Amino acid sequence: MIDRHGLSVAPALVRFLEERALPGSGVDINRFWAGMADVLARFAAENAALLARRDALQARIDDWYRAGGAQDGAAQRAFLTEIGYLTPEPEPFTIAPGSVDDEVARLAGPQLVVPMLNARFLLNAANARWGSLYDALYGTDAILPPGDTRGYDMERGEAVIRWARDFLDDTLPIAGSWHDVTDVEAAVATLRDPDAFLGRSETGLLFRHHGLHIEIVVDRSHPIGRTDRAGIADISLESALTTICDLEDSVAAVDAEDKIAGYANWLGLIDGTLSASFDKGGRTQTRTLAEDRHYTAPDGTAFTLPGRSLLFVRNVGHLMTTPAIRMPDGREAPEGIVDAIVTSLIAQRDGRDREPMRNGRTGSIYIVKPKMHGPEEADFANRLFDAVEDMLGLTRHRIKIGVMDEERRTSANLAACIHAVKDRIVFINTGFLDRTGDEIHTAMHAGPMVRKADMKASDWIAAYEDRNVQIGLACGFAGRAQIGKGMWAAPDRMADMLAQKGAHPMAGASTAWVPSPTAATLHATHYHRIDVAARQRARASEAVAPLERLLTPPVAASRDWSEAEIRVELDNNAQGLLGYVVRWIDQGIGCSKVPDIHDVGLMEDRATLRISAQHMANWLLHGVVTAEEIDAALTRMAAKVDAQNGDDPLYRPMSGSGRDGLAFQAARALIFEGAVQPNGYTEPLLHRYRLSGKTDRRDAA
Repeated sequence: MIDRHGLSVAPALVRFLEERALPGSGVDINRFWAGMADVLARFAAENAALLARRDALQARIDDWYRAGGAQDGAAQRAFLTEIGYLTPEPEPFTIAPGSVDDEVARLAGPQLVVPMLNARFLLNAANARWGSLYDALYGTDAILPPGDTRGYDMERGEAVIRWARDFLDDTLPIAGSWHDVTDVEAAVATLRDPDAFLGRSETGLLFRHHGLHIEIVVDRSHPIGRTDRAGIADISLESALTTICDLEDSVAAVDAEDKIAGYANWLGLIDGTLSASFDKGGRTQTRTLAEDRHYTAPDGTAFTLPGRSLLFVRNVGHLMTTPAIRMPDGREAPEGIVDAIVTSLIAQRDGRDREPMRNGRTGSIYIVKPKMHGPEEADFANRLFDAVEDMLGLTRHRIKIGVMDEERRTSANLAACIHAVKDRIVFINTGFLDRTGDEIHTAMHAGPMVRKADMKASDWIAAYEDRNVQIGLACGFAGRAQIGKGMWAAPDRMADMLAQKGAHPMAGASTAWVPSPTAATLHATHYHRIDVAARQRARASEAVAPLERLLTPPVAASRDWSEAEIRVELDNNAQGLLGYVVRWIDQGIGCSKVPDIHDVGLMEDRATLRISAQHMANWLLHGVVTAEEIDAALTRMAAKVDAQNGDDPLYRPMSGSGRDGLAFQAARALIFEGAVQPNGYTEPLLHRYRLSGKTDRRDAA
């Protein structure tokens, strides 16, 4: 370790910061280290105190349930107010973040979340600002089941063109129908909304609808265009308006080496140098960041549109520490504080030295902060960002914050949480998995929870989803910040996504997560069909769903499940747990398409583990299942997961002697130690087992 102003820093991190991140940043190296030492000295102890406060509140709640405390919402509200879990509601207010890009403040469209450790995925996501509607429809089950990929399927292609023409009729109505158009230029002259036409590029005509851009590509020499009566070769849609580049739930970053890899990729995105080479069909291809797109308006004026998604960076929460930096007393530094400093240092390079800004046009730095518990932790994040701005010489509130509404204490105090960061907040969202995992852990001792599939029908979930939008609108998010909804997890089921995910913009959410660039293009069609601004105006007058509904835990009314039903529940949880953990522990993969128990590929991250592990721990605690039944389920599902990964040469089996391996043991620990993990989080155990495996491999080498 290398000493820097009393901090012991991993040599590789020192080299990265001093040789790559700091040069050209405008921040002096000595001033940077002095500032980091000062910020850690000022905030690390308070960070630890906030975590202790979480534990103290949970202990009071556990004691309440053990003593037979009532579970109805009214009793919950009174008790949680008494112990300080619930805080007073703030007086009505309006958020006031300044210099927010339109993609965040005004526009409504899809959002991607992508692991920061995978350069190719990062580039795919950043470049997903635009996508081919024809490719998205043809290459998925969106309108027809997957077909023969050995050649062009004429029937499938015609179905795609029909669907796309219907879409144009809905979004860009003309005199007549786009199905009958033979001359696109002539059709433009009959647009019912002439202002929808914005201009031309070398390849097509540009339009705007509900704030989103549509480019009709006209090319009669193209294989598709030459057979099309109007010469239309494709329809390009503005798709992923924003992307969250993730250092948290979708990565396995357990040491300095992992953190530097993530920081280096973030630097490459910001300075435009990130690239990724890969083999495709026996040929090496290299991917880089897309350029902006150039157009000419009808009056001859030239203009450009962004070619890339606007990037957020998701830091880790308050819980974990990092071995990359040790404090003067030898303790590991809080990882969230280090993330705030380093990701902001990198992000503020954008547009320096008169270079065009690559990420946004306002200069704002967008940080998503996950897993905060209540307004005091939001206030801590706000003051931390103040300190980072001062350290780096940034104007106040240049760092914006996205608050993930995924913990029960945040949901129950959402308005107060927003108020704590009201001058920098640009994002709130909901997420079923983490939020349900925290719900189970908070009420762990209340009784056995309903089956996992029944959770989504629970009244508290409906109240949670409604309150998030209602409180966001009451706090002035419309036209100022994003209100988001969670992930569509099945990337191969685009027909289902098209049928169901329109519910998110209908709810008044201005963004929602999708698992791939293709899904972003298809989900973008929902924002054309649904006017989110109108939906928000309609919902703004709603009364906020009662807090009592949110506070009623999903405890089962009875335990009359059959042995078969219990076994199905155990197998489902165990298979999902093992399928994700084995990649995390053995290969360091934090997010991937993992087959579920029915062999449907689902995009999974750590939130998957939290809900599955907590649900099994809860049933074990209340005697619904025995330890032997859980072990039997893990054994059965280890064999299934082994079979599902049989084609992966890097996979290490978990059945048989594999049950002694780190991955199987980590999965088991997540269940049997789940009731005592801090807030039911999986990170401490996953990090412990992954670090153990990395140490063993280094020693063996």
